[in-house]
Formats: sequence, structure tokens, C-alpha cells
Amino acid sequence: MGPVLLVVAILLGLILLWFVLTYNGLIGMRNRVRNAWSQIDVQLRRRYDLIPNLVETAKGYMKHEREVLENVTKARQQGIDATTVKDQAAAENTITAALRQLFAVVENYPDLKANQNMLALQEELTSTENKISFARQFYNDSVMKYNTRIQRVPTKIVADMFNFKDEDFFEIEEGEAREPVKVKF
Repeated sequence: MGPVLLVVAILLGLILLWFVLTYNGLIGMRNRVRNAWSQIDVQLRRRYDLIPNLVETAKGYMKHEREVLENVTKARQQGIDATTVKDQAAAENTITAALRQLFAVVENYPDLKANQNMLALQEELTSTENKISFARQFYNDSVMKYNTRIQRVPTKIVADMFNFKDEDFFEIEEGEAREPVKVKF
């Protein structure tokens, strides 16, 4: 009985070790997904901080374009209020559309196009858009790895036991929203 008991104890120990390593691996992957989301959030907040300055700079020149400026402000607030990844993605699509509309209107105001504040804001916004794009890609890569891991057997057993759920990708709509924001001055 001694050797059989020893083999059973070793097998149980190996199963327990696998279980612990799998659980800890899932925790690490879930935390990487959350960290990746926080990086997107940092860049989105930076973008939201730029938008009021952009609107204020444009306001003095664009007396008859109140609706365009209001749309940008509303879109910004929608982004700030978003609580889920899907809500955030929808808000970002709205912000992108509102900024496109704003920059299209700015083309009609030569003095505004040449304004140093507007040029600096444009450069900062372009930089922020690039950072958002990279952060979105990193987040989606992290989500893909995490979701794949929790959906595969035998890891799925541990994932189901401890309620690990698929994370949502940060996707943008088809069409114009997939193109980068074109800022022309």
C-alpha cells in the first residue's frame, strides 16, 4: 500500500501545483488586461483635457458654428461618462466624428488655422491620437491572449470555477471612424 499511496500523493500534489499555477497565470493575465485598459484611459483623459482648449480657441473665430462646438463638447462628456469598454468605444466614435466636423469647419477660418494655440493643440491632439491607437492595440492584444487562455481546456475548468469572464475588445465602428483623425491647418 505504501508505493500506491505515494503515487497518489504525488499525483494530487502535481494536480494541486497545476491548479495553483493556472489560477495565478489567469490572475496575471487579467491584471495585464486591466493595466492595458488603464493606459487607454490615461490617453483618453488627456484627449478630453485637450478638447475644451480646442473649443475655446475656436470659439472666438467661429461665431456662427455654435452647433459644431456643442457637438464636440457633448461628445467629450459622453466619453467621460462611459463606464464599459463598449460604451467607451461608442463614445470614441462620436468624439472622432465631432472632431472631424470641427476640423472641416476650421478650414473656413484662415486666421484660426494660423493661430499658434490652435497649431499647438493640433500637434498635441495628433500625438494623443497616436498614443490612443497604440494603447488600444496593446489592450486588444492583451484581451485576445486572456480570452483565448480562459476558453481553452483544461484552463477553462479553473476559469469557470473562479468566474473568470471574457473581456470586451475596444473596437471602433466600420467606415469613416476607422480612418485616423485628419487634422489640417
